[in-house]
Amino acid sequence: MPKNIATATKIEAILYLKGKPLSISEIAEYASCDRATAEDGILELIDSYARRDSALEVVETPAGYCLQLRADFQDLVQTMIPVELGVGALRTLAAIALNSPILQSDLINLRGSGAYQHVQELVELGFVRKRRDNDSRSYSLQVTPKFHQYFQIDQLPQTLFAEDKSEQEQQLELELVPPQEN
Repeated sequence: MPKNIATATKIEAILYLKGKPLSISEIAEYASCDRATAEDGILELIDSYARRDSALEVVETPAGYCLQLRADFQDLVQTMIPVELGVGALRTLAAIALNSPILQSDLINLRGSGAYQHVQELVELGFVRKRRDNDSRSYSLQVTPKFHQYFQIDQLPQTLFAEDKSEQEQQLELELVPPQEN
């Protein structure tokens, strides 16, 4: 087996095991080779994955090189890997869902300052959309189609009364538990 193919295979294992982007220097260190050999190994891997009909690819990111799932298969990630949300984030999501759209400032008044972090997490996960509100300096928050699809909710209650909100939020939190695999 030629040296660069053996090095490429070793680098492939390193990228897989680390599970995060690595610089050429880090790759060379883990592979016990010089930078030039590591660069050749990376190029061999990139070329090899490009020629295969594989679900994986080796790409260069700002943080370094990584082995990742091709973009064509990202929808599988959403389907196959359940999202883990803490109780606080679930409660914040319930408040947004029940009051959608809601101003972020109103949400903070309702849930407290910890909701800022929850909103950021929920936006990153794609459950909440955040847009600048034209009538105020706050953001308008609302649930996305992904929220409805993931939690299998066809419709949320349309009429909410102030005295019923906390009870309805608690009920929605119970409904927000993702379905279990059979």
